[in-house]
Amino acid sequence: MTTTTAENPAESHVFEADVARLLHMMVHSVYSDKDVFLRELISNAADACEKLRYEAIATPALLANDPDSRIVLTLDEEGGRLLVEDNGIGMSRDEMIEALGTIARSGTRAFMERIEANKQGEGAQLIGQFGVGFYSCFMVAERVDVVSRHAGADSAWLWSSDGKGGYSVSPIDVSEAPARGTRITLHLMEDAKSFASRWTVERIVKEQSGHVPVPIRIAEKPGAEATQLTDGTALWTKSKNDITSEEYTDFYRGVSGQYDEPALTVHFRAEGRHEYSALAFVPGSQPFDLFDPDRKGRMKLYVKRVFITDEAELLPRYLRFVRGLVDTADLPLNVSREMIQESPILTAIRKGVTNRIITAIEKQAESDKDAFLKIWENFGSLIKEGIYEDFERRSQLLALSRFRTTASADGYRSLADYVGDAKEGQQSIYYLVGGSLDQLKASPQLEGFRARGIEVLLLTDSVDSFWVTNAPEFEGKSFKSITQGSADLAQFKKQEDDKPESESTPAEVQAFLDYAKQKLADEVSDVRASDRLIESAVCLVASEQGYDRQLEKILQGAGRLESGAKPILEINMDHPVVKAIAAKADAPSLRDDAAFLLLDQARVLDGDKPADPRAFVERLARLMEKALQ
Repeated sequence: MTTTTAENPAESHVFEADVARLLHMMVHSVYSDKDVFLRELISNAADACEKLRYEAIATPALLANDPDSRIVLTLDEEGGRLLVEDNGIGMSRDEMIEALGTIARSGTRAFMERIEANKQGEGAQLIGQFGVGFYSCFMVAERVDVVSRHAGADSAWLWSSDGKGGYSVSPIDVSEAPARGTRITLHLMEDAKSFASRWTVERIVKEQSGHVPVPIRIAEKPGAEATQLTDGTALWTKSKNDITSEEYTDFYRGVSGQYDEPALTVHFRAEGRHEYSALAFVPGSQPFDLFDPDRKGRMKLYVKRVFITDEAELLPRYLRFVRGLVDTADLPLNVSREMIQESPILTAIRKGVTNRIITAIEKQAESDKDAFLKIWENFGSLIKEGIYEDFERRSQLLALSRFRTTASADGYRSLADYVGDAKEGQQSIYYLVGGSLDQLKASPQLEGFRARGIEVLLLTDSVDSFWVTNAPEFEGKSFKSITQGSADLAQFKKQEDDKPESESTPAEVQAFLDYAKQKLADEVSDVRASDRLIESAVCLVASEQGYDRQLEKILQGAGRLESGAKPILEINMDHPVVKAIAAKADAPSLRDDAAFLLLDQARVLDGDKPADPRAFVERLARLMEKALQ
């Protein structure tokens, strides 16, 4: 154990608040399978080795006389310790504080919130499902010491913590540190001493880290000669026929930081004008950083097996749920990030990998419907972003998409299903956008469509308001919101009727409609008879031009639209209440109150509040008083 002196002082630091929360969950976790910590430490060590290989392209001296990357696991059963050491890039003092004292990994906060929200159920399993990096070691260690020396530096640093709120950082003599890289010493808890035994460690490595692209060695005690556990052969360089599903899963867990099973594996080698290997996975569950605002992808770029960057945008952003890597020999090893973004080679690779992944998802949709629907439930909202953003593949993505509809019961329908069952003469694919499925199913705008057996897409994802405006048609049918413009339902018979609806309107009801249009002119752009209402008295719709009702609300909420357009109030002229009001032509004050109350009723049905709550209450009170007299 390294000690500090007056000439070698230790700096005390307090963990960032989010780190403290995460450590508390780790230390007090009831998760039984704590093996995940070793996979996380090995993954970090491999990343450090790959970063050094990349830096050494420009600065070969960083490798000194030790060019071969390695990870060494040293067991100390007698002392109850496990040491994980790499000869990678290493850390300086500032890098150590940044990497080990703060949460830098995107999405970790969301992950913790999800755990805390499910403390009694899902929470314990989530720790094993998602990797949380270095901090996972506190599930098994009562104290952790990290000694690191940055490649090429003449100083070394010790980081130490018991995981209870703070840590210390101090300089140490370089003779006590690796020549370069990082050594992590875990002082194991009493009930975790088995992690210092060879059988346990070897089992974990072979199960979870067998295909890390850096050789892993093991020493049975401090000072003993290390023997090789894995050879560091890159899995993606092997033939698919030589790789088992277990090996793919092992690699997926390492590259994705997750602990579930991949829902789909895409592994291929492209040859021809551009040669590259790609190994990509569709996760079996939603990664916790899936909805980060930056929408960054998680595919890694390698050049001749040297890790270059994970920011190369190898896939369009709507496929950011895909995890994996691309390895090419067509780029120079010293390629800069600026050159990467402008490289025509990367553009070609991006197109090729994107096409192969979408094609693989399409094939699964055809061959294994249940497996595909799990992918759709997890990532369908992202795929629909592609309908909005990817003009080239829009038709392909529309065909791939699945929807809840008024005819789907508890399942999903494709647009091909919808078009195949459309009514004779139906020119549109009708849709309704809203916040939840229950809310949409109760929408009054659906009544006329339901009565005529016309299917309507029920869209609940926020992106739905946007892609429908960018998808002009599917198999000759345009998309039409049932809350915008006229419904044009008169041409279709109601299912229980034998003849088309009559277009005539009783004179006194028409007179009330004209009266309401004049009275509500400041609130709505029009008041008209509705052919989409069957049971409800009123509803609001948007005009043919402009935005759909839901899109307008989204844009207003985002501050991108100062004020919405005046809606149209549609009135069910066959509704008993409307007929009763229309019959009161000799009671103008009652008709005034009724007109405004019908408008506020439509607003409430649309998910809004009355425009003037006090006036609403006063009108309602007057109407109730007259009804009770």
